[in-house]
Amino acid sequence: MTFVEQSYRRSTPALLILALALFVVATNAFVIAGLLPQIADTLGATPTQVSYSITSYSLVVAIASPAVSILLPRVPRTILMAGGLAFFAVGAAIAAAAPDLAVFITGRTLSGLGGAALVPTATAAATTLVSPQHRGRALAIVGAGFTLATAVGSPLGTALGGLAGWRLPLWCLVGLGVLLSVAIPFVVRGVPLPPPVSLRRRMAPLGDRRILAPLGTTLLMVAGFNIVYIFSAAVTHASTGGSGALLAVLLLAYGAAGVLGNVVAGPLTDRFGSRVVAAVALGGQSVALIVLTFVEASFAASIVVFAFWGIAAFAIAIPVQHRLVHVDPASAALTLSWYSTAMYVGIAIAPLIGTAALSAGGPVAVPVAGAVVTVLALGLFLVGYARRTNGAGAGAARPETASEGRELPHPVGEGGDAGGRGRAALGDGAVGR
Repeated sequence: MTFVEQSYRRSTPALLILALALFVVATNAFVIAGLLPQIADTLGATPTQVSYSITSYSLVVAIASPAVSILLPRVPRTILMAGGLAFFAVGAAIAAAAPDLAVFITGRTLSGLGGAALVPTATAAATTLVSPQHRGRALAIVGAGFTLATAVGSPLGTALGGLAGWRLPLWCLVGLGVLLSVAIPFVVRGVPLPPPVSLRRRMAPLGDRRILAPLGTTLLMVAGFNIVYIFSAAVTHASTGGSGALLAVLLLAYGAAGVLGNVVAGPLTDRFGSRVVAAVALGGQSVALIVLTFVEASFAASIVVFAFWGIAAFAIAIPVQHRLVHVDPASAALTLSWYSTAMYVGIAIAPLIGTAALSAGGPVAVPVAGAVVTVLALGLFLVGYARRTNGAGAGAARPETASEGRELPHPVGEGGDAGGRGRAALGDGAVGR
């Protein structure tokens, strides 16, 4: 066994702890979608009012994540991660014990602050725990926490909530958060401090339209997905009869199929380029959401549509991230930090759009709204490929090649996203240092 292989094996426990931490934080966000009706009944509110806790959570993460990297650059990474996870556990405990909606939203907001300190730091730390040739694998291990949160955590939490009430899954997450906050200082060691980055340097990627277009695409595609996912209980009520167990089955079908979409998106992007794969995936999500409006009364058909939707939705983020890295590989980490911000703004506005659709046309209007927003995301993504008419700044994007497509793991390892969509959906793992 070589020294490099020994080093990688020694780092595996630390990577697994970080993956589990991200799993807990991401599950905390995703599981709310399946528990909305129960939470609303207990707190004397409506599901739409409870959904605003997702908006507050996401806005906090979108703002706090870059703020943490700017204001706390010299705090040891292990302390920052353990402290963030402990803060998350406190917020989650407040939400789990909340007697009313105001306290619940306060707890969710506080847990968002903890997540903002933990997730981007953990994602960046993963790449420093291994040798350069193993960065991709390190990111894959840690990023699996987000993927499993959607595929397993959210459906399992929904099922637990259906059996024993919505507070149980949240208390389970609190317990895991406390245990992990204690374990991280003992298992995750030797994480170096990141180099300082000026505010001007952080803002530089926003001066390129080719970067702004996929960032706008990220905002809209995440919003389009979450508009339906957050209100999945209402959208599928006709087929599930309000059963939390049946809703958990649909979410499991979505998440399990999504793993497949995440796996195939990378090789397909390498072969066909980000424009083709993103267009197909965005188009697939739009079609799935429209079809859902016609089969909402059939549970069997809904399973098929949710699985197809999962494949498409999980496949979107990789070609979009590939495009961001391809435009300016040298600034990939900073560009992907803006990707995370756009992602969380998309999550934040989703409950507002979903509520408006629900009020205007009932449950059937929700997937239609999600499809419309996804189509807008597709249009904006393609606009980013339009050639510049002036000579200022960078010219038209150079043709994408398969070799360039696999550059993602390395620049991301400098502080960007772990890849994949769902990590996407909640997890804020894209914020760079």
